Amino acid sequence: MSVEKSTPTFTPGPTPHSVRAGDGRILTIPEGWELLPPGDAGLTRRVKLAGDHWIVQEKQGRRVFSRGVWASAATIARIRAELDAERSTAQYAKRKESDANRRDRAQAEYVEDFFGAVVSFLAFLPEHADLADRLARAVADHATPVGSGTVARTKRIPVEERAEAAVIAWMRHQTTAYDSMPIPKIKGKRREVRRQLAQRSQELLARYRREQSAPDDCSLKKALAM
Repeated sequence: MSVEKSTPTFTPGPTPHSVRAGDGRILTIPEGWELLPPGDAGLTRRVKLAGDHWIVQEKQGRRVFSRGVWASAATIARIRAELDAERSTAQYAKRKESDANRRDRAQAEYVEDFFGAVVSFLAFLPEHADLADRLARAVADHATPVGSGTVARTKRIPVEERAEAAVIAWMRHQTTAYDSMPIPKIKGKRREVRRQLAQRSQELLARYRREQSAPDDCSLKKALAM
């Protein structure tokens, strides 16, 4: 079987050594190839640059997940050996440590920037400043970890919109019965429920922007006291 010079993307096939093309065709993996699983970005990047390969992805919901890259087993073995040799040097270890420190600093700065964006979105009256700080910290701690997959990690929308979306998402899970709510499996129903709960959350937040006092049994206060 001849291998094209392009880089086609497939979905998993019906058998371990097959893939499904976009037009529905089932293709058998070329002889001598093996699947490089995701997880080592450096190795995957070099294998892709080294020659012919097939990318395998699978969509689940709105997200697309990598299932690995099919390529020559000999090429994968050679590049893996080269990388292992590079990664065993003191120079590589020093560079990795420097990169990790830089990422940690960038993450810490983003967490604080996001915390500030949440506080700005809340815009509570001064009487509720402590509550605003505690809510902002809870939301930031939940939403900002690397790899969390939350809206706070996306760069597609401004940080102000991320902050608002993260607050509403946190409140949906912490101040409403959403997680235990029976929702009919009807198209659009879950979205409708989330929209209704978001409106209630916005109304609750608005109270702290206009009223100097709030009842002790407020669901937001209860959630933050846990």
